[in-house]
Amino acid sequence: MQTLANQVLAHAAGLPEGKPLIAKELLHLGRRAAVDQVLSRLVQRGTLLRAGRGIYVQPVESRFGTRAPSAAKMIEGLANQRGETIASHGAAAANALGLTTQVPMRAVYLTSGPSRRLKLGAQMIELRHAPIWQLIFPGRAAGEVVRALAWLGPEKAGEALRKLRTKLPPSELQEVVAARGRLPTWMAREVSALVNNG
Repeated sequence: MQTLANQVLAHAAGLPEGKPLIAKELLHLGRRAAVDQVLSRLVQRGTLLRAGRGIYVQPVESRFGTRAPSAAKMIEGLANQRGETIASHGAAAANALGLTTQVPMRAVYLTSGPSRRLKLGAQMIELRHAPIWQLIFPGRAAGEVVRALAWLGPEKAGEALRKLRTKLPPSELQEVVAARGRLPTWMAREVSALVNNG
C-alpha cells in the first residue's frame, strides 16, 4: 500500500505545470490533519512549494535544475479551481498593449476573489480584489484595453484610445464600445468620443 506522501506526489505529478494543489482536494486520501502534515513535510523536503495557505505547487524539473512554475500558469489554474475571474493588472495591460514602456516589477493581478499574496519560489504574486467592470473580457485584448485605461486614468485615456485604434482589430474595440454601460462614466465618455470621431 502506498504511503500518503506517495499518493499526494502521484496526484501532483498528474497535474499540468503550475496547477495548484489544494489541500482540501486531497481529503479523499486521508484526514485533513494527516494531509496537512504530509504537505508540510513535502515542502520541507523541497518536493512541493507552498504558495499560500492551503495552496501548493509542484516545482518544475528542467535540465538546468528545479524552478518554480510560471506565475501565469498558476494564476490560470487557481482561477479555474476557485471559480474566480483573475486578470492582469492595468500596468501590465498597458505595457502589453504598447501604451507604456514601464515594465511592472511585481506580479500583480486583479481578482473577483479576496485580496491576498501568494509566494511562488522567490517571486511574490499579489492578487487585488477589483470591481467587476475591471474584470470584463479576461484573457482578451478588449479586457486589456479596459484595465489599461483604468490604470492610465481619465487624463491619458483619450490619447491611449487613439493609439489603440491603429493597433487593435476593430472587433476588439467594438467589444469595448459595446461594454460602455458597464464602465465608469469618464471611461464611457472617452470610448464614446472614439466612436463619434471614428
